[in-house]
Amino acid sequence: MNIPFAIDPAEVEFSAIRAQGAGGQNVNKVSNAVHLRFDVRASSLPDALKQRLLATRDQRITDEGVVVIKAQQHRSLEKNREDAMARLHELVAAAAHIPRVRKATKPTRASQRRRLEGKTLRSGIKAGRGKVQA
Repeated sequence: MNIPFAIDPAEVEFSAIRAQGAGGQNVNKVSNAVHLRFDVRASSLPDALKQRLLATRDQRITDEGVVVIKAQQHRSLEKNREDAMARLHELVAAAAHIPRVRKATKPTRASQRRRLEGKTLRSGIKAGRGKVQA
């Protein structure tokens, strides 16, 4: 089961920063990496989803309830924005997923019988490994 949600793009704040790592001269002069900031508490997400999202132990969520995602995989600013939004969507979708509760079932009589027969067989094999009496 999933909690339905929609992330309003107006609630997401982007800031362009300089990317780390290799890239020659280009990395020093072009701000292509993106910092995405999304305030969970101030968002229009359903309250149940907000609680589940804030309860997750994720290092990208600050103590104030702000999701911070840094995207610097691509060379273009626009692709990094798309990547950051996709990662935010994945994070929220993971919190929106409510796993089904497992119902415990009794083992069938046949499976219990097979288990006991296997144990008896194994016990006979192991008993035959003892020292031989002469």
